[in-house]
Amino acid sequence: MLRFVGILNAAVWCGSAIFLTIGLPAVFSPELKKLLTAPGVGFAAEAVVARFFLLQYWCGAIALAHLLAEWLYGGRPVRRLNLALVLAMWMVALAGGLWAQPKMREWHAIKYFGKTIELQTQAGQSFALWHAASESANLLVIGGLILYLWRVSLPPASPRFGGLGKIRG
Repeated sequence: MLRFVGILNAAVWCGSAIFLTIGLPAVFSPELKKLLTAPGVGFAAEAVVARFFLLQYWCGAIALAHLLAEWLYGGRPVRRLNLALVLAMWMVALAGGLWAQPKMREWHAIKYFGKTIELQTQAGQSFALWHAASESANLLVIGGLILYLWRVSLPPASPRFGGLGKIRG
């Protein structure tokens, strides 16, 4: 059961990151642009991204709890690469949601509702730069999550040589 929870969590975590890259651009489709204004489409995307980061926080916390539970209850040593992957991806999610997203939300608002054209242009350029950095980080996280999902789904490692209890004399 514990292994299933770990695999399910890794799959949800990885799937949500892939959805953000592949599915979120649908918000900017011509059909939605007809229904909403340009700022409205951006605000809709911000709402989706805010939920995405909440899911990322939870998945990272569950992954850490899973590693701890496997160590405590399963008696399995914590694989350093798994721990490093989880911590790195969780830190990227925390930095993205708590630091980068608020800045991008502010620049998005200034881009459309700034007091001067120069301020709007500058905010648009800053937003585009941070958006590109955010997408690049998400692609790296997807790679890490695919690796983590693969590692979590591997069967537990058995000892190379059988234990002494199996030797009958």
